[in-house]
Amino acid sequence: QVQLVESGGGLVQAGGSLRLSCAASGRTFSTYTMGWFRQAPGNEREFVAAISWSGVTLYADSVKGRFTISRDNAKNTVYLQLDSLKPEDTAVYYCAAQDGNYYYTAAHYRYWGQGTQVTVSS
Repeated sequence: QVQLVESGGGLVQAGGSLRLSCAASGRTFSTYTMGWFRQAPGNEREFVAAISWSGVTLYADSVKGRFTISRDNAKNTVYLQLDSLKPEDTAVYYCAAQDGNYYYTAAHYRYWGQGTQVTVSS
């Protein structure tokens, strides 16, 4: 069983930055693929970024070059650095974990955090 707790969301102006953190419980964190998804009101949950156990990273086209995912296995934590934020980045951001390699699909992630709100004002 893995429990995920996100933090770091907030209100920021367009062009600003935030760093989201996701702290995971469990001794097998280093073997999991970790992902970040987001969901805006009225929209489906969408893939943002993922990082494999070996450090391979993938990004949605909409955030490539602006967001950076990283992990610290010693701290059981995955991060999402959000730079050059836009109003359309406003959403609840969720951290997720899986023991497979289906990075882009939410249904393949077994464990989810409660989400953290990111609001970008224009």
